[in-house]
Amino acid sequence: MRRGCGAALTALVGVCVAPGASASQAPPDSTPARAPDRLFEATEPLQLTLQADFGALNKNRGNDKPNHPGVLSYTTAAGDSVALDVQLHTRGHFRLGRCQYPPLKIVFNREQTAHTTFAHQGSLKLTVQCRGGQSYTNYLLEEYLIYRTYNLLTDRSFRVRLARVTYADASGKHAPETRRAFFVEDDDRMARRNQMQVFAQKGVTQDELNFEQTGLAMVFQYLIGNTDFAVTALHNIVLMRDSSGVVYPVPYDFDWSGVIWTPYAQPDSRLEIANVRQRVFRGTCRAPPELAPLFALFNARKDSIYALYRGMAAEGLEAKRIEQALDYYDAFFKTINDPDRARREFILACRRS
Repeated sequence: MRRGCGAALTALVGVCVAPGASASQAPPDSTPARAPDRLFEATEPLQLTLQADFGALNKNRGNDKPNHPGVLSYTTAAGDSVALDVQLHTRGHFRLGRCQYPPLKIVFNREQTAHTTFAHQGSLKLTVQCRGGQSYTNYLLEEYLIYRTYNLLTDRSFRVRLARVTYADASGKHAPETRRAFFVEDDDRMARRNQMQVFAQKGVTQDELNFEQTGLAMVFQYLIGNTDFAVTALHNIVLMRDSSGVVYPVPYDFDWSGVIWTPYAQPDSRLEIANVRQRVFRGTCRAPPELAPLFALFNARKDSIYALYRGMAAEGLEAKRIEQALDYYDAFFKTINDPDRARREFILACRRS
């Protein structure tokens, strides 16, 4: 059985519900909003080598996370070698203390990146494979797929780019290792792509939030079985605000989702496993007519979502994991297309909270 995270969400913009915190904010990106984004306009996986002193880098697991020098290199389709000087630091908290390779923030030298795949990127989050082995490859690819699934539903989402990264230890103490990873679009660039600005303020109220976008985000969290977020606390949520002051939530960091069921995010009880999807929507009371357009959107994207998952077999995602995920989603689609079941899950469960 797949899972969701620990304690319940009690409201739409509820409290933080699981260990861990949002990654540190990226430096402002001064590139014009319409600058071409070579990195995220393509989908084929990148082949990269990242050289750094990973022994020293991995020691930075507390609040002190200084930058460490590194070199990110790759070969272009034309056969040219590109080597970029970068600065690296660890990020996050929960995975940071449990993974062999910690989540990273990569800071680029803009003068070097001009005319490369990483043009216009100031800094980027790199979500890495926590440990070796096929199981952890699956978890990484499945989290990547969740981002891609949300991209199918809305442009107000973080773009991602898959990569195979060879970690080369600059100290020479460890042999190179190649693992899966993916880059996540910078907060500010995502907001500007949507003609908005990041709104880094905790305590936002429901009156400030865009009704439709918030509902979409909540139904999506229900789809994947994720309660590891809190809008008011900015936990795994980035807010962006348009010129009229309306605020839009954008979720990220989905490794605690029930559809993935990672072993380092075990629930406290079987009851919590069974109720994870109901807990996403408690406090988010909406009448059936308000949910109907959202359900229609998910139904319209169902085939594309399933095709996306099945296509990931070519990248090494195990067939059994693909079918388990689609079985999990089948239950969601069964719910939203059954009026009685939808009423129990989205209306009655909310009112009981």
